[in-house]
Amino acid sequence: MVESDHRGSRNGSVVINPAFSDLECGQTASQQPPKVTSEVKRPTADADAVVTTRRQSYVRMGDPEDRRMSLGKRRRSTKEDIWDVTMDLEEEVEYVPWSEKTELQRIGSVLWIIGRILFAFLCIYLFINSLTFLSAAFQLVGGKSAGAAFSQGSIMSNPIVGLMLGVLVTVLVQSSSTSTSIIVAMIAAGILELTPAINIIMGANIGTTVTNTIVSMGQSMDRKQFRRSFAGATVHDCFNWLCVAVFLPLEALFHPIRFLSEIIVKGVGKSSGENQDFIKIITKPFTDKVIRMNIKKVLAEVTKFCSEDSPKYDPEFCQVWKDTTLMKQCRDQQGEIVKCGFIFSETGMSDTWTGLILMILSLLMLCLCLAGLVKTLQSILLGPVAGALKKHINSDLPYPFKWLTGYLFMGIGVVFTFLLQSSSVFTSTLTPLVGLGVISIDRMYPLTLGSNIGTTTTAMLAALASDSDARTTTIQIAVCHLLFNIFGIVLFYPVPFMRRIPIAGAKILGNTTAKYRWFAIVYLLIVFLLIPTLLLGFSLISNIVFYTFIGIVLLLILSVISITLMQKYAKDRLPLKLQTWDFLPEPLHSLKPYDRLITSLFSNCTCCKCGTQPLDDLTVSYGYK
Repeated sequence: MVESDHRGSRNGSVVINPAFSDLECGQTASQQPPKVTSEVKRPTADADAVVTTRRQSYVRMGDPEDRRMSLGKRRRSTKEDIWDVTMDLEEEVEYVPWSEKTELQRIGSVLWIIGRILFAFLCIYLFINSLTFLSAAFQLVGGKSAGAAFSQGSIMSNPIVGLMLGVLVTVLVQSSSTSTSIIVAMIAAGILELTPAINIIMGANIGTTVTNTIVSMGQSMDRKQFRRSFAGATVHDCFNWLCVAVFLPLEALFHPIRFLSEIIVKGVGKSSGENQDFIKIITKPFTDKVIRMNIKKVLAEVTKFCSEDSPKYDPEFCQVWKDTTLMKQCRDQQGEIVKCGFIFSETGMSDTWTGLILMILSLLMLCLCLAGLVKTLQSILLGPVAGALKKHINSDLPYPFKWLTGYLFMGIGVVFTFLLQSSSVFTSTLTPLVGLGVISIDRMYPLTLGSNIGTTTTAMLAALASDSDARTTTIQIAVCHLLFNIFGIVLFYPVPFMRRIPIAGAKILGNTTAKYRWFAIVYLLIVFLLIPTLLLGFSLISNIVFYTFIGIVLLLILSVISITLMQKYAKDRLPLKLQTWDFLPEPLHSLKPYDRLITSLFSNCTCCKCGTQPLDDLTVSYGYK
């Protein structure tokens, strides 16, 4: 008789759960191997009851998505999610209870906390000023080139050329509002039509994200912080590139943004408004003592008189405006040019040398302010403070309002960008917080989308405050920018699957930079300089060469993406050779050869060794260091 627990003993051996019904006559359980079946072995009755009880409790209460996530987290409990900031282990600090402190210690603690907070605000203030100086430096170095590029109105009929020109010019002048103002001047002068202007605006939307990508490199000394900060910065890039990939062809074929903007701006030509630049009220007292710029007027005149397509084309005036400095000029009562009182007006240097010196100083200032801000925030955000902050920032609204959480943070992004009058300043300020783990990538994404909307409200106010002759055109440009961002949000946020695409792209870039830190510099050079310059160069050769090149590149990208997805999800359907990329030479499917080369080149650089050693495993520790 077999016992109920299916446990038997034959010839001194114990067999657990043998297939007794399959034993042949005269054979013991130890001699007959158990029959292999596809039947799933259920756990014991007690364990099954516990699982059933838990499942029933989740069915009875709470958000269904929370229930699925909770069950998923239990299944993945043995794995660490390097992007989950709530899993970070806070640094263990010995706190002395307030009740046990003496009166002198209490005063010292309060003063120490206030001092750190004030120092953090000082770092933020100087950090914002350094971004202003960096923008001015780029304008002085590359502003004339930007004006010359915009003056080639004939080549901008190609939508891809217009897009890349918008990227390149915005990177050169470090200001999407400057690019937009030049576009408005070109449209008002009859040089440019609205359709190619929309393509340039899409490119300007991409080019303006270079600032926070540069800022993220300030945390490159810590792999965990660099992984997060770079991903938090590039989630903006991924969103903008995806929007361009979808809406640039649609706009080129059907012009939906143009038609909607024309409907919206009807009847607003006589409106008036006032542009309040709130952040400059605070920063101008400091920045005006260093540098003052007059770039918008100069570049607008350059594009007006230097473009052969313009009815006001005049080589003589063109040369005059090309020789005009981009720095502000002051005149006395007799009309003579005099020094304006800021530091660089006293030097008498050219725009190029002034820009190079200012660029070095602004980058140094930016790095020092960023390092001070990160260290100060690290000292403030320890223990209970960090836990409470992460809990409130990264937690969702209670059920059934959880789905509104992202839209709430979008609204926060709109408001703060409106107050700061700069999306670059807002996202660049959040980037170090993402690196510290205070803000998650999933929370940074809606804040970034809100910042995209906020920067268009700034342009709208500027349009309402413009001259009445160009007001309708300016407003329509601002509306086109707004519609482009709204369409992108509608496509890549409400549906969870679509929302995960730009976030996944940013995480891939973050993982890559954590493993190979030099990749961040390569990314900046390729995405914001090499690709736009290369495409512009091909466009000048021949349309046939240009479109052939674009077709080959797009076909190659789609093929690589398709095969990579099949390797991950349907590997058995691929030929044996295509199931991995190992059949290609190593430099074509791995960054390791380039890493070995860079490591060997910088092997004698002590400060670079920590950044050139790749990680064997992307999992890192979670404690603050």
